[in-house]
Amino acid sequence: MSNLAEIRQRNLKSQKVFDYFEELAAIPHGSGNTRAISDYLADFAKKKGLEHYQDALNNIVMIAEATPGYEAATPVILQGHMDMVCEKESGCDIDFEKDGLRLLVDGDFLTADGTTLGGDDGIAVAYALAILDSPEIAHPRLEIVITVDEETGMDGAEGIDLSMLKGHTLLNLDSDEEGHFLTSCAGGVRVTTSIPVDYITQRGLRAEVTVTGLNGGHSGSEIGKELANANILMGRLLKYVADRMELGIAALSGGNKDNAIPRESTAVLYIPAERKDVFAGALKELEEILKKEFSGSDAGVCIRSSFGPEEEERILSYSAMSKVIFYLRTVPNGRLHMSQMIPGLVETSLNLGILTLTEDALVSASSIRSSVSTRKADVADRLTHLAELLGGATETRGDYPAWEYRADSPLRTKIGELYRMLFDEEPVFDAIHAGLECGLLSEKIPNLDCVSFGPDNFDIHTPRERLSISSTEKIWILLVEFLKSWKEET
Repeated sequence: MSNLAEIRQRNLKSQKVFDYFEELAAIPHGSGNTRAISDYLADFAKKKGLEHYQDALNNIVMIAEATPGYEAATPVILQGHMDMVCEKESGCDIDFEKDGLRLLVDGDFLTADGTTLGGDDGIAVAYALAILDSPEIAHPRLEIVITVDEETGMDGAEGIDLSMLKGHTLLNLDSDEEGHFLTSCAGGVRVTTSIPVDYITQRGLRAEVTVTGLNGGHSGSEIGKELANANILMGRLLKYVADRMELGIAALSGGNKDNAIPRESTAVLYIPAERKDVFAGALKELEEILKKEFSGSDAGVCIRSSFGPEEEERILSYSAMSKVIFYLRTVPNGRLHMSQMIPGLVETSLNLGILTLTEDALVSASSIRSSVSTRKADVADRLTHLAELLGGATETRGDYPAWEYRADSPLRTKIGELYRMLFDEEPVFDAIHAGLECGLLSEKIPNLDCVSFGPDNFDIHTPRERLSISSTEKIWILLVEFLKSWKEET
């Protein structure tokens, strides 16, 4: 591996893109920590003499007037987000609050040493800055919209004021498969459910049990793969054991993000010491069942257990345990409806991403997605109904609308024709079950014509994230040629 000097030696046409990406990577910019990178962008706009707006959320809008000969063309909006997901490998000494990233080049890929790269969506910001910095690139009026906290609920897109914009044509640069152009996406909402519990003290043999070995995945793009959810499997395990012997639950936890399919879930249980063999046998039986059922999606699924001392411990009361198990066995999860309009597309889903047993409640955090707003609301209502039946309640946050497919899209036609001409490849126009800011922006900009695309970026949101250098080059060429060709679009 080497650093970005290798890219400069290649003398790529998009070198400035990587120069700016390197500058952005040196600034901490995880979700919720965007002031420094927002100030960097505002300073850039000031130095270039651009009309710009920086709001209290740290969103940035930069405007570059049309170059000579393009004054009559309709404005084009370029849009992305400045925040990144901060994940790192065990032992990595990066402090995301104050340290920049250590970028590396590995063949055709740009990566970061031990951390996420932030290509999602730093590459969009780098593209925009490189365009604004180049006097050679002809373009119509450009309106650059860079939002914050997309990764944690799209708060920036929800709160941004776009009244200064004149454009109704938007290129969203937040997709990660080159040649695939997105034209619609699901809406979503996050739901936190609290089921009240109480405890008793009882003597028993301590047993710690973990459902693990699952693949996990993104709750949008991979929810249709029927991947196992560790929290749901834990509910099945608790019921399987409780049907065979006396059981007490002292602790329960699983998952760490509501929009990620959980790979692991752990329970601390107390059982009669004389039933230890029965308990171990039940776990072995269930593990064999799960390995068979999930042989195609999660072949590594396993149940790990360890035993501690026999002791007095606080465990859930019988009624509380019954409610917890009932909830985990009944709560909707996974793919719920397939689209009736687009073959193969998941329409509605729910992911029970986080599970925690607190002093007074079982708390779960779920992500609901749907391209049909009424079904999204219906699933949220089902969660509320279930919670209320068990004496609990739900809270919602981060509600964002679906981005609906536009049948008549001059932008979609134009970008497709240009991609074919430039690369002699057939573009793919897709809808996705994951969320994009395009839905929120469509509510703010009347009659918005929007397409989302970007270069190949693999294993996003993980320390394995890697951005294709050659694909970044192709998207740069596409962007520059699109702006150049937009002269006659009025």
